[in-house]
Amino acid sequence: MLKRLVNEARLSLTIESTGPLLIKSGYATLTGPDMTPVLTYRYGGSQVYVPGSSLKGAFRSHLEKVIRTVRPNDVVVADPFKRDNGPDQSCSAWFDARHKKKPLDDETVYADSDPIARLFGSTRFIGRIGIGDAYLLNEKDEYHKGPGYQSHIELRDGVGIDRWTGGAANQALFNMAVVVSGTRFRTDIALRNFECWQLGALMLIVMELQDGFIRLGSGKSRGLGSVKGHVSEVALHYPSAGSTRPDTDVWGLGKFLGNGSYGTWPDDYLEALTCPETSRHGIRAIQIFKEQALQDLQQRSIQDFIQRIEAFPVYKQRKASLA
Repeated sequence: MLKRLVNEARLSLTIESTGPLLIKSGYATLTGPDMTPVLTYRYGGSQVYVPGSSLKGAFRSHLEKVIRTVRPNDVVVADPFKRDNGPDQSCSAWFDARHKKKPLDDETVYADSDPIARLFGSTRFIGRIGIGDAYLLNEKDEYHKGPGYQSHIELRDGVGIDRWTGGAANQALFNMAVVVSGTRFRTDIALRNFECWQLGALMLIVMELQDGFIRLGSGKSRGLGSVKGHVSEVALHYPSAGSTRPDTDVWGLGKFLGNGSYGTWPDDYLEALTCPETSRHGIRAIQIFKEQALQDLQQRSIQDFIQRIEAFPVYKQRKASLA
């Protein structure tokens, strides 16, 4: 079923640095600053950018914290780095161990995955969400076509602190090149074959970005990485499978499946929304949510996300029953 499209959410996210930002390149420098930002080559020169992998990692980590906040006494999400067969062992490690005993199909893997693995994927299953690299914008909301490096960079000095004296440590001076405050980037996010609670998770991340609760890059404890995000519209696409859907409803994957397979809910839909008019483009029915319609979609989908997470099976119980 997941090898064909049933629904898709697309949005353009604008990110603005509200303080110095440093996503390190990871390359040692022989000259110049000790730490430099990642660069890409576009429009004839080097430009700073925000890698999609950095955004995806920050969003995933933040959403893990949110779910653990909603369910503080239960292990609902696994630790992606644990392979010790503990109560929060990673989904990937658990699936690898089970696959040695009996081959697993896609439906079983998806159904047995925790909420984070369902959305972002694991070594056994591709995620529902795709995030592109965020490139520079100019003042007119068009992609920046100049060299774009020196004009968006400033140098900052730092020094290590002596733990005994509390003063500057000897020979511990370092410097870094950071992206200046007010630099704007844009990226595209696609959410394919989503459940409504997954759309709510994405809407929650957008809201947290708008409120400045998600930081990016290195040096967050030193005041770096402060950003704000903004989405002006969300486009929902329904290929030919969505022909029977009422225009006032948003259907998730579970509603299209209709039988609870893949661990979904048959009542996976949001009804009575302030939905915009549906347009047709090829095999797709498209609704573009803006302003009040977008606010309603955000509110209803976030409510659905919280309700589904509150009802999601406890991870260690699911492991015990399905091992």
